[in-house]
Amino acid sequence: MEQRPRVRWHHAAADLADFAMVSWAADPERVAAHLPDGFEPDVREGVTLVSLVAFRDHPFHFRFARQIRLSAGQVNYRTYVRHKGQTGVWFFGTSLASRLAHLPAAAWKMPWHHETVDVQAAWEGERARTWRLHADGHWGAAEVALRGMGRPVPPPAGFAADEVSRIVTDPALGWYNRRDGTGTGRYSVWHEPLTLEDARVESAHSQVFTDLGLVSAGQAPCHAGLQRRSAFDIHTPPRRQSD
Repeated sequence: MEQRPRVRWHHAAADLADFAMVSWAADPERVAAHLPDGFEPDVREGVTLVSLVAFRDHPFHFRFARQIRLSAGQVNYRTYVRHKGQTGVWFFGTSLASRLAHLPAAAWKMPWHHETVDVQAAWEGERARTWRLHADGHWGAAEVALRGMGRPVPPPAGFAADEVSRIVTDPALGWYNRRDGTGTGRYSVWHEPLTLEDARVESAHSQVFTDLGLVSAGQAPCHAGLQRRSAFDIHTPPRRQSD
């Protein structure tokens, strides 16, 4: 993980509680069809991962307004890409259980949606006994049930151990299609490396990925991990990608 960038007054911060990452194997050509020119999917053993990342913001706040704090469920839908020698994640969109989802959508043209997101977890120390997600709304619906296995999550197929943090669990850069059609947005985050617990998938459905044609109905995830809490720096505001 890279050294922590200098924290600035306009950045945001959040503790992400009851964090889960659930990934499916997708056809790289289908993923590429959703990417703009200059971006290509990260292909491993003939597939590209697409991931549902869910958690509770507890709390989210801007550093210049610490008294205004948001606690709500959130789900990010992403895949892993390369762009001009850089690795990062491409965001298809985000569901947030707060009307504040309209702020990044309006101010920065991010693909955020105000929807129901309920994350529930039961822990024994750092081990997850159960973890569940229910998300519903006009854009994203998801149902996931996981159970912690009490051991570190193994690397996804095709990734060397020293690549997992940089590319899959701790990517620093993210891109997205601006909602108004005016190109690509770019932003970055920083956090201590995640130490995910391996999770058994009891059930999993993502309407976003099935609607995009990336995951078949009933397709089982290939990789899942859990973490009780992690602190994030979010380098707001996002910028327009210049190249």
